[in-house]
Amino acid sequence: MNIAVNAQLLIWGKLDGIGWFTYETMQRIIKNNPHHRFYLIFDRKPHPSLKFGDNARFVVLKPASRHPFLWFLRFEIFLPFLLKKIKADVFLSPDGWMTLGTTIPCIQILHDLNFAHTPGDLPFWTRLYYNTFFPRYARKATRIGTVSQYSKEDIVKTYQVPSGKIDVMHNGCNAHYKPLADSVIKSTRRHYSEGCPFFLYVGALIPRKNIARMFRAFDLFKQNENRNVKLLIVGQKKWWTQEIDHAYRKMKYQNDVIFLGRRDVEELNMLYAASLSLLFVPVFEGFGIPVLEAFHSGTAVITSRTTSLPEVAGDAALFVDPYSEKDIADAMKKMASEDGSLRNMLIEKGKKRSLLFSWDRTAEHLWKTIEKATQHG
Repeated sequence: MNIAVNAQLLIWGKLDGIGWFTYETMQRIIKNNPHHRFYLIFDRKPHPSLKFGDNARFVVLKPASRHPFLWFLRFEIFLPFLLKKIKADVFLSPDGWMTLGTTIPCIQILHDLNFAHTPGDLPFWTRLYYNTFFPRYARKATRIGTVSQYSKEDIVKTYQVPSGKIDVMHNGCNAHYKPLADSVIKSTRRHYSEGCPFFLYVGALIPRKNIARMFRAFDLFKQNENRNVKLLIVGQKKWWTQEIDHAYRKMKYQNDVIFLGRRDVEELNMLYAASLSLLFVPVFEGFGIPVLEAFHSGTAVITSRTTSLPEVAGDAALFVDPYSEKDIADAMKKMASEDGSLRNMLIEKGKKRSLLFSWDRTAEHLWKTIEKATQHG
């Protein structure tokens, strides 16, 4: 069987949640199915560090996916011809983009519908493309995969597609994340936070991640506690809006916020392990991989009690109302308590919770979805 895979987000050194989903699942599926041939379709020359099995072929299909007009050319004009050329039996898109121009079975992985619920977070042409084509892709897809039960129910309700054609496959976590020795934790704090304890945020700096409220909540925490605690931010300023900028500039304790940009897995592991807790309080989230990374790294988690996050975190996190700065600040106060009993309890629960999720399990579920799609086709 010839399996075509949309690999446009496999950009080495810039992998985000969807990129890691693609990388981790395809590594396993390609290795476990040597009798099938996989065509990984990139929009630019793949990085030499990307290695897959001998049964994988890399194909570059231009134009690069850098603008909605180019997305249309790529997926609706050029991709159907490529699928015919390589005699693809099925097309898998781990990032949601698909094509309306083929008759072969198609699998769309929809991680969440944030663009449908918070369209103002995106530039005009991007949200127009998403909200025009993604519902049509969902209706055309032979099977749909998603990463949480919450997202499945949301897709059914929002796009009016049958529940029976949607499969849930929870994300996993990179195996490099693990608890670290006290000596590493101390040296990490010396290097990144002037030796001070810190809360850690990991993710893109976009509105739905609740960055502005997080800044205001941190200020409120500092005003009431006056502790020498920092807030470290790991992530790109992808859509640094006026609201986020205004909240940051008005901070009394602005100097205690440290921006680190993107960091590799090894550094991230050290930052997670050395933190008081992960501070991850988005208003909308399809899964929340940072929660699992924190669990695996042996740190506590503060997160939102909305959307998919209770499903992922279970009883192993301190939940807050993401719309309440006071609630978030109160959670930070509890987590920074010198007593440490709450934090230690959550760390132990997080270790147990982390065992429920693995990329091996994700890949198994995705392969079953591929089999369902090809049998249907």
